[in-house]
Amino acid sequence: MFQDILTYLESIDPVLAAFYATMFTWFVTALGASFVFFFKGMNRTFFDGMLGFTGGVMVAASFWSLLAPSIEMSEGEGFIKVIPAAVGFALGALFIFMLDKTLPHLHINFKETEGIKSPWQRTTLLTLAITLHNIPEGLAVGVLFGGVAAGIPEASIAGAVTLAIGIGIQNFPEGIAVSMPLRRMGMSRRKSFMYGQSSALVEPIAGVLGAVAVTFFTPILPYALAFAAGAMIFVVVEEVIPETQQANNTDIATLGFIGGFIVMMTLDVALG
Repeated sequence: MFQDILTYLESIDPVLAAFYATMFTWFVTALGASFVFFFKGMNRTFFDGMLGFTGGVMVAASFWSLLAPSIEMSEGEGFIKVIPAAVGFALGALFIFMLDKTLPHLHINFKETEGIKSPWQRTTLLTLAITLHNIPEGLAVGVLFGGVAAGIPEASIAGAVTLAIGIGIQNFPEGIAVSMPLRRMGMSRRKSFMYGQSSALVEPIAGVLGAVAVTFFTPILPYALAFAAGAMIFVVVEEVIPETQQANNTDIATLGFIGGFIVMMTLDVALG
């Protein structure tokens, strides 16, 4: 089945393939958000373990799917070869840092909002926090598909699909992590689900933009891959890990992180 998917995606326009792949990652988020229809709440220990798993997947994907190919496809030797990855990584982290300081949002387990002051409701701010999280994920998938369109040997459909699968896996707990807190705040099940799934709608947009950008500006691919990696690592360190440390579940969160890293590393090596 995996080979059939690869064959189909190879036969269509890479930008359309990026759209389909990121629609899959959105769908998995919606699947996680749908749990709000079946459960009243969520065990905090389980929640922290899932967040840790999410962080592990993102860190592994940042290296195996993004940074390593970025360095491999860069020209030169020694310090010259790593410059595109270093510059792109720094710019990606800076991009999310600037969004973090300007876009109003509220992390799930924190009381104070971040970004510029806004009269928006807590529900909107919570959704925006996860939306901010999802931008680099969609961008990463799109950039890889764009590399395939540009004919870069180091970029493959298999690698792009593997990344999409990994991001989809960690999007499942993200959907739960948005919808369940909203439900606890008194929102209806339907609205909680709608907010939960909408947090990932930015992924297809970012995916298509990433694919189009690399298709038209092929030389930026090493920078773009590292850019997505820097953005994801910033999210993990600034948002995901701190949220797992708010209760006494640090061991569970750490084991979840290790598990997520192993799963993504295995997927990338075995399938990519």
